[in-house]
Amino acid sequence: MTAVEQSVLRHRSSTQVAVSLAEQIAARLACAIAFDLVHAGQRLLEQDICAILGVSRAPVREALRILERDRLVEFQARRGALVTAPTAKEVRNVFDVRIALYGILLREEMNRDPKRLLAVLNAHMPAVERSVTESADDYATATFLLNSSIAAVAGNETLADLLQSVSLQTFRYVRLGLAHHPGNIPRSLESWHALRTAVAAGEVALVVRIAEARIERVRDAALAALEDSDTSD
Repeated sequence: MTAVEQSVLRHRSSTQVAVSLAEQIAARLACAIAFDLVHAGQRLLEQDICAILGVSRAPVREALRILERDRLVEFQARRGALVTAPTAKEVRNVFDVRIALYGILLREEMNRDPKRLLAVLNAHMPAVERSVTESADDYATATFLLNSSIAAVAGNETLADLLQSVSLQTFRYVRLGLAHHPGNIPRSLESWHALRTAVAAGEVALVVRIAEARIERVRDAALAALEDSDTSD
């Protein structure tokens, strides 16, 4: 089980008595999609998933519907469930939503309990810093886990759930952009340090601006990667 999958399941179990088998399957498949182990346009056959995971069809079918809700798969007539293909429009739309939700969450947490937000940043920053010298995937994973922990401390559970879902949708685009522009990673780390400093200083507006600017850079890198991919095809 990957760290991303564990994070997704921990978040879901915080609002439920227990995570269902379908949620567990959905988390595993979502990670496979996020890490491009299952490619865009690839069919997800229920019988294959059942055989690999040793489960019945009912929870697999429910898991695929969860992934459809999270816009990671789509259902097509006579073809079943397919992994969605990244498009520039989808990237813009999902990052617009992420920017809006993240800004709301940060404002609420800075007004409610900035020390708790600072504690989350302090706990995760060493792992984020280490990942800079490893790989784009490691950095994307470390920052996803940090963002998940920030969402988890939100007092607004509805907001936290929405942001976690959107973060999972954007994770593969984050990987795409960082792999295409690895030079952005040190700048992103600087942004996280600046965010932590602003949180410690209680600068609410600055915290939001720093976070929004970082997400916008990630979005733009993903769009550039998609554009270059389309040009080379």
